[in-house]
Amino acid sequence: MTLDTLQMTRRHAMAAAAATGLALATGSARAQAPSGTETARGTVLGESGGTRQPLAGVMVSNGQDVVLTDAAGRWSLPITPGESVFVIKPTGWKLPVDPATHLPAFAYAYAPTGTPGGEAFRFAGLAPTGRLPESIDFVLTRQEEPGRFDALLFTDPQPESLAEVGFIRDAVVAQASGIDAAFGITHGDVMFDDLSYYDRYNRIVGSIGVPWYNCCGNHDMNYEAADNTLSRETFKRVYGVRWHAFQHGGATFFILDDVDYLGTDPKGEDGAGKYRGRFGERQLAFIRNVLGHVPRESLVAFSFHIPLRTQQGDAASLIATDARTFLETISSHPNSVSFSGHTHTNEHWYLGAEDGFSGGTHHHHVLAAVSGSWWSGPFDERGIPVALESDGSPNGFHVLSVDGTRYTTRLVPANDPNRGQMRIVLDNQLHAGRRGPIRDAHQGTLLRGPIDRETVASTRVLVNFFDGGPRSKLEMAVGDQEFGAMRRVPRTDPFVVDVYTRNAATKKSWVEPGKSTHVWQARLPTDLPAGTHRITVRATDEYGRPHVAWMVLEVVG
Repeated sequence: MTLDTLQMTRRHAMAAAAATGLALATGSARAQAPSGTETARGTVLGESGGTRQPLAGVMVSNGQDVVLTDAAGRWSLPITPGESVFVIKPTGWKLPVDPATHLPAFAYAYAPTGTPGGEAFRFAGLAPTGRLPESIDFVLTRQEEPGRFDALLFTDPQPESLAEVGFIRDAVVAQASGIDAAFGITHGDVMFDDLSYYDRYNRIVGSIGVPWYNCCGNHDMNYEAADNTLSRETFKRVYGVRWHAFQHGGATFFILDDVDYLGTDPKGEDGAGKYRGRFGERQLAFIRNVLGHVPRESLVAFSFHIPLRTQQGDAASLIATDARTFLETISSHPNSVSFSGHTHTNEHWYLGAEDGFSGGTHHHHVLAAVSGSWWSGPFDERGIPVALESDGSPNGFHVLSVDGTRYTTRLVPANDPNRGQMRIVLDNQLHAGRRGPIRDAHQGTLLRGPIDRETVASTRVLVNFFDGGPRSKLEMAVGDQEFGAMRRVPRTDPFVVDVYTRNAATKKSWVEPGKSTHVWQARLPTDLPAGTHRITVRATDEYGRPHVAWMVLEVVG
């Protein structure tokens, strides 16, 4: 088939291809039966100035093997039923996107007879594709991509109802729409088991107007699947593949899947199965093979759902069990960062040789969840749950800012994007424990005072620096006194205990206060007299940026 004929065919097929997230398949079907390993072939074309030309040196993958297109834009790869082939978008080119959802079209999912046993699945899997086409072709369009850009990072929107899909729309998507971003990524648990909401969610997120990529989470699976093999059939139907990669502005981004489904739990009442965090050998080979074509000093970012490490524990369902192997695999590229979700907390970790990363220090950021405490808590003035996370950080999303090989992130709280990044409270009622801070019948909570003069010596000033971590530094000054260092302590924020206790009726049953990685504390001066005192806290965040917050303290008696 000539290039001119191929272009005419694509003009008619492009809209449907982008809408389904599939590549364009042209030509007649192959003669061989759809069983065992076959060979997929195709071309990658670049459109610029109204003309299309073959693109050489573009990566194409089957999820493990990675090949480069030749001078004629041609590629070939082995493929078996159930696998996908996809193009890895290079810098300076853009993928076609569905106009309603802005989901990029970059993959062809090969399912000759559809999802095996899919008739038993609650949510539809892949429809039959028939036999392998003669040519699977990808068309990219030239675009300017400076090395300095922003990206939107979501995780765990996790709506459990149509009303909660509306919360995502009004609390987060409306905020994100005003940010000039190049693309966005959701780091799993796009849904909360009910995968029928994908279409509405995708259209809402698509209104932001940028290409949007999605990782699979443990709540994005077909629980009826016997094992990990077919547990992403609905996800693949909607998003094309389980894992892939793309490049933008000179950086390489991996969209990965580290949820290993272990099959339906026969003891479970809702049919949900067990899982563990695990990348697996095939995916690690894919990462290794892509990195083989990526300059060593360029920025590489990895997105997935289950963290490499978390304050919440080391159970197999909480962390990637092959995290060390993953870190060893990516050690070839020292300028790397990874992002995850899953725990509904906000955490920064720095991993080195002792963890398996021999390329220096790898930054792993567990992102704050869009849904926070799974949309728990009292309504704010907009009728949206406050959804404070168990570690005290607000629900919301992050903005990743890239400048060459350098990057920063910033937290955007959902309920007030202009608020500060710190909350200051008092902690002098340690015996209250998980029942919540002691309250005065007339004054309410004692988290902000006033306090008796006799309790000054036993009172701590506690600061939750929402997006802080091991590299952040906080100092406190009372009145005109000199600033003194505050100490980071892994502990529960009493403000979270108070909020959850006061609003038990609006809290989902599994939501409990948890240890935070971004709480700092310091004692008040023991000689603080009765009166009104200004407390100033100044902070330096993980990237060296300054922040400041104040509290007015009343001491009586």
